[in-house]
Amino acid sequence: MKEKKEYLLGSNQAEYDRLKFQHNVWKEVTDGFLDKVQIKEGWKILDAGAGPGFVSEELRERTGESGEVTVLEPSEFFMNHFRETCRNRNWKNCIFINSFVEETDLKKNYYDFIFLRWVIDFVKDPGKFLLTLTESLKQGGIIGIMDYAYGGISLYPKGGPFDNISEIVSNYYRSGGSDPLFAAKIPYIFKKNNIELTGLTPVSLAGDNESDVFEWANKFFQIHMQFMVEKNVITQKESEELMKDWNNHKNNPETIFISPTVLNVSGKKS
Repeated sequence: MKEKKEYLLGSNQAEYDRLKFQHNVWKEVTDGFLDKVQIKEGWKILDAGAGPGFVSEELRERTGESGEVTVLEPSEFFMNHFRETCRNRNWKNCIFINSFVEETDLKKNYYDFIFLRWVIDFVKDPGKFLLTLTESLKQGGIIGIMDYAYGGISLYPKGGPFDNISEIVSNYYRSGGSDPLFAAKIPYIFKKNNIELTGLTPVSLAGDNESDVFEWANKFFQIHMQFMVEKNVITQKESEELMKDWNNHKNNPETIFISPTVLNVSGKKS
């Protein structure tokens, strides 16, 4: 029997709502990344691990009627949200693949642009995953990746249990077979496989306790702190102490939250 693989953070309404909020918080960063790629009308685009299709919608806007957007997503729950978007907007040039990249026979040398955001750190064999995608790029095609090199996350004022949150969340990701630092390894993999590195930019967001970036983090910790207990990453007591520290900062006007580092990586196939 084939082992069932699941997205560590879940595919349900609560996670959909969190992802939608997350998309809005990081939209300016994502749009800026896509602007640098300079997507042309008529491009064939693959959105790998598209989730509910928030970026897929932007990609479809950029490639237009003459282009093509393939949405590859293992969660039917998430994929159905973008199906509904396409129906509502009468988009006929979107292709849906309800599967994992590793289990999909993607066309070789086909796509002008492949995009993935918060995906590659969460797969079991990210190196193989990446090479599968680059084989699907046309010569001269571009791959764009946004993902964590998980570090830099900070909560001020310091001095409480949350000072160790970077390692705790990293261990949570590792508990599901993920590599929270894989994005930092991508340039070397590009170098070994004839992919020209065209962009490498670290990005972090910051805000006070009333900011959207703070609320983005709040939604994550309110949902996933207990999951960390269930996966034996932390104890119940540690979870309670962490959330007490977080909630104290939530009510402290001096609070500043700095997000974990996201690397924007792009490469061109030789």
